[in-house]
Amino acid sequence: MDTKIKNLMFDLGGVIMDIKRENCVSALIALGMADAEQMVGNYIQSGEFCQLENGDITPEVFRGKIREHIPHPVTDEEINDAFNAFLIGIPVARLTALRELRKTYKIYLLSNTNQIMFDSKIRECFRAEKLELEDYFDGVAVSYLAHCSKPSKEIFDYAIAKFGIKPEETLFFDDGQVNLDGAAALGFKTRLVPPGTEFMEAFGKKNQ
Repeated sequence: MDTKIKNLMFDLGGVIMDIKRENCVSALIALGMADAEQMVGNYIQSGEFCQLENGDITPEVFRGKIREHIPHPVTDEEINDAFNAFLIGIPVARLTALRELRKTYKIYLLSNTNQIMFDSKIRECFRAEKLELEDYFDGVAVSYLAHCSKPSKEIFDYAIAKFGIKPEETLFFDDGQVNLDGAAALGFKTRLVPPGTEFMEAFGKKNQ
């Protein structure tokens, strides 16, 4: 590890949290949303999903827009549950690893996410060790509050300002190369976390 690195900044989905896009698409189709496949992406969302992720619409407006794609009544809970199907969970070993790394580095979260997921299943998954999400990070930046998303320059500038960090002292972990490229353009050190690998491998360890 580069001795100049003082900060570790993590993407959430695909790095800390296991995700499966197909589960979300299948759940939305089961609700009656025939065009779900075109709207839900692995790294970048479109349509109403993009608007929600960028904080351009509220969850209430989002659910109203989703209902326009479904030919029968559905409840808020049904829409939330289908959307949360994107999220599988967080292995406890990764939570433990974050706590251990925090003894040496400042730890930050930078995620493209939305209020529905963040305030429900994401927070729930971080409670596996009877702790809260904020117990694992020195700072959290999410797209729906930043009103911009990766890989845009704006969200990295937002994180730099919010966390008070220097890009050259920060190693950013993400599972999307396009997001890493956006960070690298601003001077961040980067590390790709491909499917089937663990971020701890950057430190010579592999989670069990």
